[in-house]
Amino acid sequence: MTLVKELKVKKQPKQGMLENVLKQFNTAADLVNLNPNIKKILEVTNNELIIHFPVRMDNGNVEIFKGYRVQHNNALGPYKGGLRYHPTIDIDSVKALAMWMTWKTSLAGLPYGGAKGGIQMDPSKYSASELERITRRFTYALGENIGPEHDIPAPDVNTNAQTMAWIADTYMSTKAPSERSKNQHVVTGKPIGSGGLEGRDRATGYGVYLSIKFWAKNKKIELKNKTFIVQGFGNVGYWAAHFLELDGAKMVGVQDAFGSISNKKGISVEQLFEYTKANNGSIVNYPNSNAILKEDFFGVDCDICIPAALGNQITEENAPKIKAFLVAEGANGPTTVEAEKILLERGIEVIPDILCNSGGVIGSYFEWLQNRNGELWELEEILVKLEKKLKEVFKKVLQASESKGLDMRSAAYFIAIERIEKAYIQRGIFP
Repeated sequence: MTLVKELKVKKQPKQGMLENVLKQFNTAADLVNLNPNIKKILEVTNNELIIHFPVRMDNGNVEIFKGYRVQHNNALGPYKGGLRYHPTIDIDSVKALAMWMTWKTSLAGLPYGGAKGGIQMDPSKYSASELERITRRFTYALGENIGPEHDIPAPDVNTNAQTMAWIADTYMSTKAPSERSKNQHVVTGKPIGSGGLEGRDRATGYGVYLSIKFWAKNKKIELKNKTFIVQGFGNVGYWAAHFLELDGAKMVGVQDAFGSISNKKGISVEQLFEYTKANNGSIVNYPNSNAILKEDFFGVDCDICIPAALGNQITEENAPKIKAFLVAEGANGPTTVEAEKILLERGIEVIPDILCNSGGVIGSYFEWLQNRNGELWELEEILVKLEKKLKEVFKKVLQASESKGLDMRSAAYFIAIERIEKAYIQRGIFP
């Protein structure tokens, strides 16, 4: 394993995700020498929607829920971004996530802008029938603020294909019968039987794996026998680990919302996955592993660290403990600006979120096209298309990084923001 330097740092005041994304944007805007007028536009969101809506629970009582949809920018095409159900959601976090989506879709060369949304709730506290009613009522409240050519939601934290099926059905039900089939692509990430894409479930995690693979190939590093840790063992973390294990890498640590485990001899990805399915999604008490403290997780000895949970997880407090030579951001905004400075100073490279986890939105684009054109694509074809697209994007970021002497995040932002700037310059600003 490559040795990395230990570094002691002076603690700074904690920053939220919105402050984080704005710092990243301002740094990149200076690098691009972004037009000041366009900078003003991109610093703020286009639309911010907060909805309070009532839903009747199974026991007959009514609860009021708070939902969000933030549309950051649509200079390149319809707004695109996930919906998450989580108690920590607030307007600032959704604004940050919407901005990241703008940079992500631009970097990937997709005809989309950026949006994000969700409901402030803990979905584990509600029955399946309650979740369906909550989702359908939220969709109805969103109304024409979403649409297949306007704003296209997708799954995110604590939402899945079933959630998208409910949204699609509710939205289509508000249309005239002759128009319903034309609105199937109002969301992506649907079940296969409801117009979903083969392989969409693994697209984000597969993209994380491909990003690591491309990075390793460029560095002439073999993934076989390399060790990795994963924070978050949901859809993204599991699939990234699955493909890495197929390449001969070894998972030595996992953390989820319930606990943290490690085993330097290795943890079987598939066996742990089967264990979580039988234990309410939890990794806790998995056999042949050691329970570790939450704060010790990022200090587990490994080669590759994959944060694939929530934002602001790698901070200036735990960044000095990381022993990996590579951080691959499976989550959106998992590393604070201050933490990244520490990592880079220690010689640890970071594959940024807007590149590393873009497999999900690229897969969403394929599903959107499939629905729009009335086509059906096979899994093998989809994975080939996904790898080809990600390889092109990764190569562009790598070239910009090397030619301009930038870290990978700065290079990725440089490309993303420059593309949006060009669109504004060519089109002009109305009136």
